[in-house]
Amino acid sequence: MKTFDGLRLDVRTYGPEDAPLTAVLAHCWTLNQADWHYQVRDLQREFGHRIRIVTWDHRGHGSSDETPKADCTIANLARDMSDVIDAYAPTGKLVIAGHSIGGMTTMVLAGQRPELFDRVVGVAFVATSSGELDTITLGLPEMGPFVRAQIPRMLALRSRTLTKKARRRAPIIERQVIRRFLFGRPMRLVDAALTVEGLINSSAATVVGFYEDCLRLDAVEALKVFDGIPTQVLVGTRDVLTTPAHARKIAENIEGAVLTVIPDAGHMLPLERDELVSGVLIRLIRPHV
Repeated sequence: MKTFDGLRLDVRTYGPEDAPLTAVLAHCWTLNQADWHYQVRDLQREFGHRIRIVTWDHRGHGSSDETPKADCTIANLARDMSDVIDAYAPTGKLVIAGHSIGGMTTMVLAGQRPELFDRVVGVAFVATSSGELDTITLGLPEMGPFVRAQIPRMLALRSRTLTKKARRRAPIIERQVIRRFLFGRPMRLVDAALTVEGLINSSAATVVGFYEDCLRLDAVEALKVFDGIPTQVLVGTRDVLTTPAHARKIAENIEGAVLTVIPDAGHMLPLERDELVSGVLIRLIRPHV
């Protein structure tokens, strides 16, 4: 499909158009819709054709079109998400799950189109934040602010100066970043490889633009839109990007939200704790199909 500003988004659907409920899954920064591949498998296994599932690559990610750095904003991601829902799930109930920037996109969409959430019967905020990301230390109290600024610049430099083939041949920096800052314990090699590939496929504009916009995010006011909607907030104890404190703030600002803190897990919960995340989505969906 095409975005409001003419970009092509890679959207995939599973299940019938007239399903009574659609699960809408928004992925994290620098990965793509494969972020949810375990959950797509598990939801299909559990519900078959009784539900529809919609996933897509955000602008600047995966197989969707690249976008200029100035257009790498969460507000644009939210507008894209709105159009995806209108095009592929225009009627029926919705369960929405957002991982990292996907969760932030869901919050911003709630601020843009609160009436859309009258159809939403369940939400999962997975390893995400409603703001103040410019205060994180990455688990490095002394060097945190410096390292936080250097990571996207370093990845962007590699994107500009090395071919994807060269980076795949020696993804030293990418592997260090995901091991130190994205995954907890244990880390499956297949999940690490998927995440490395996402970093390698991300342009410099995507890496820096969305990162900088995340640091400016303030979506706390939008959280009131989720009051009364069954909402699950998930975070790993080893998440140094969107820490347990960020998850608690989300849960505290949504009436009835349930917070789950997962021992030893990092930031990549749909991959690291796939069964747990799938189970949460299944429990949100089951009463409605």
